[in-house]
Amino acid sequence: MPPSPALQAISESAVQGHEADEKYGDAMNWDELEFGVIPTDYMYIMKCSNGDDFSQGHLTPYGKIELSPSAGILNYGQGIFEGLKAIRTKDGRIQLFRPEENALRMKMGAERLCMPSPSTHQFLDALKQTVLANKRWVPPQGKGALYIRPLLMGSGPALGLGPAPEYTFLVYATPVGSYHKCGATMNLYIENEVRRAIPGGTGGIKSITNYSPVFEVVKKARAKGFTDVLFLDAATGKNIEEASMFNIFFVKDNVILTPPANGTILPGITRKSIIEIARDLNYLERDVPLEDVLAADEVFCTGTAVEVTAVASITYQDKRIEYKSGEETVFHKLRVVLKEIQTGVVEDKMDWTMLID
Repeated sequence: MPPSPALQAISESAVQGHEADEKYGDAMNWDELEFGVIPTDYMYIMKCSNGDDFSQGHLTPYGKIELSPSAGILNYGQGIFEGLKAIRTKDGRIQLFRPEENALRMKMGAERLCMPSPSTHQFLDALKQTVLANKRWVPPQGKGALYIRPLLMGSGPALGLGPAPEYTFLVYATPVGSYHKCGATMNLYIENEVRRAIPGGTGGIKSITNYSPVFEVVKKARAKGFTDVLFLDAATGKNIEEASMFNIFFVKDNVILTPPANGTILPGITRKSIIEIARDLNYLERDVPLEDVLAADEVFCTGTAVEVTAVASITYQDKRIEYKSGEETVFHKLRVVLKEIQTGVVEDKMDWTMLID
């Protein structure tokens, strides 16, 4: 159903209020854009009580929010988030990539953490309003993207163990460049002690509790010159699962291999897209033991932030394995196809993109 007249008026007012400032982006040095928070103009907020449905949200100036010290998200980690990008196409229009998938994944995570979630329509409408209100912050084509961060959290007070009495759905956005400064490839380290996720846990959803437990090992790896860390499965300690914040693919003799999203691995949307593009190729989804990692010809990673990026090397204990890169690789061919769809260079026959301006 369409947004309410009041909601539509707020959105139109926000956009019109910045039409005069549309050239503000010209003052930005888009070539120096990094992956970090640049405060924009507006964010979107919607609330509901436990047991109710989300109803009407609104745009509000970007800024701090107020939370009770006993809020569920602060005391019990009752929160999930999503991440996606608004990208300018070659003709200057703005589009999102598979935002319905983000809405469905948030719903799945919300159910796991006993939270209500916005409907797909509400989710998409919130994204659209947030992007249009911050339209001047969308970088020119090829210079980056407007990163959109939807958050769902238990914002009501909860001292006793249990779901919060109130929930907040919030969307903010910031212009970003490349996630890693290392260039076009990554150098990864396999962590042998710490596990990212366990069977029956929350590794398969974007719970806020999944990320800080790996900060220490990632920090140590980066201090040694590595880009990120690959984690082994908790059950056997013999199979690769994923990195701190992206999925991983391996190629051997033109066979594409990736670990299955079986509850401990996040079902990434970029991952899913690469899999669907590779359907006509020789593709397998199965456990990936260490010996397959060490014998691979190519390795690449996928994620909203890292996009599709080649892995130059993987180090396990004291053994470093280097992998192929370049325009003749399977990785490069898959990356080009996906990138052309995301940026509007080719017709989107997959019906994955959503034009919003």
